[in-house]
Amino acid sequence: MSPGRLHSRGRYDVLREIQSLDPDTDTDRIVWLTSRHEFPWDYTQGTGIAFLRDYGVPSIARLLDRTRQFEDHGVKRYDDTLLFAEEASVEGIDSPRGHAGVRRLNQIHGHYDIPNDEFQYVLATTIVGPVRWIEQYGWRRLDPVETRALARFTTRFGTLMGIRDLPTTYDGYLELLTSYEAKHFAFDPANRRVTEATLRVARRTAPAPLRPLVRRATIALMDEPLRAALGVPRQPAWFVRAVRAGLRLRARLLRLAPPRREAYHHRPSTYPQGYTLGDLGPASMIDSLNAARPSSPSSPSRPSGRASA
Repeated sequence: MSPGRLHSRGRYDVLREIQSLDPDTDTDRIVWLTSRHEFPWDYTQGTGIAFLRDYGVPSIARLLDRTRQFEDHGVKRYDDTLLFAEEASVEGIDSPRGHAGVRRLNQIHGHYDIPNDEFQYVLATTIVGPVRWIEQYGWRRLDPVETRALARFTTRFGTLMGIRDLPTTYDGYLELLTSYEAKHFAFDPANRRVTEATLRVARRTAPAPLRPLVRRATIALMDEPLRAALGVPRQPAWFVRAVRAGLRLRARLLRLAPPRREAYHHRPSTYPQGYTLGDLGPASMIDSLNAARPSSPSSPSRPSGRASA
């Protein structure tokens, strides 16, 4: 599925290709172009903020806190998360590679008793986070074709994970997220511990000149309900304005840049010599995950927790 190198030179040529495609039948191609060519950095940042939203729900944060994955193996956890997303999209969600990646993810989740509504919410953050970021800081607005394709991809991904009763539109995911947060966002000490561990990971993986500002800048990009639920300190108004203005300036400058011709691929520091699917997952589970008998590539296994059908 991966399109490889693009030959386009015009800034809006990729968008014109996207607009010529059908979001129901060309879903993978649209998602690839949007996330890997048009907005790769923005998509990654929006996904990062989305994961922080998960920590605003105490039951989710407590589980993550107990596993200590972010505290003890934070960079690997960060790399694995981005690589799972790549495995699902590089050849298409319904390719053998895409199914194998989802199956591996389901094997990991099967070690925990996670209710369906938490799976629904976490999945919703993975689409709402990037879309919101691009709406605020992207060099152009997303086209309706893109949001429709993103929603279709997200629902298919969730279905393969065995998550029930999912929305099929972006507006449906946005409503799921906002209503769930209104009901479940609350401060808990576990929220703050997992957040601070994640911010340390962000600092370690950021370019060296930016590391002193990573924690404060990330907090400055949070909305107030999220900041309060995570228990992190409010940043000065001038600093919040400066961070957001800087991102908008970047967007204006990017409008003048040529399109990315090579698809973005995450470069994991955890695996400098490359990785296989068998490397992904919590270190304590690797042997048992790799010893498990795989399902057929065309039929991903589902998590064995409460989210299973």
